[in-house]
Amino acid sequence: MNQYFKIGKLAASFGLKGELVLQHSLGKKTSLKGLETIFVEEGKDNFMPYFINSASIKNDKEVFIKFEGIDTKETARKLTPKEAWITEEDFKKFAAKSSPISMLGFHLITNADEDLGEILEVIEQPHQLLCSILLDGKEALIPIHDESLDKIDKKNRKVYVTLPDGLLDIYR
Repeated sequence: MNQYFKIGKLAASFGLKGELVLQHSLGKKTSLKGLETIFVEEGKDNFMPYFINSASIKNDKEVFIKFEGIDTKETARKLTPKEAWITEEDFKKFAAKSSPISMLGFHLITNADEDLGEILEVIEQPHQLLCSILLDGKEALIPIHDESLDKIDKKNRKVYVTLPDGLLDIYR
């Protein structure tokens, strides 16, 4: 089964011919050249592929995108505001190495050497990042900022953090 990574959302329709605005967090300006498919989650773990006809840069966080078979403003509007996903292979090609989203799939390790699990989602906020992990079967949001981040080991795909006392108790 493919592993999918959330890269952003289809924020709005644009124009009269079914174009959409994709807001992404890939960490660099990109026209998504070479990307053939974007997936939209229709239900829990049910991803519908949409094939890209054309894409062009709007700014460093947005791309104008046109899908096959989406030819009117009304049909495009039905896809907003839905989350956009790509395969792991495509994610490795398009995500900037320095972008926060590049931590997806890394393991979160505490200063006590406890592996908390894989980072499933990265939520960017003004002063910190929130990393979503599954802790004992429940979603836990772990804040990452200057004071809590110890190191990122890209080779071994690990993020080392020092967490505030009691933070994990909330989720356990």
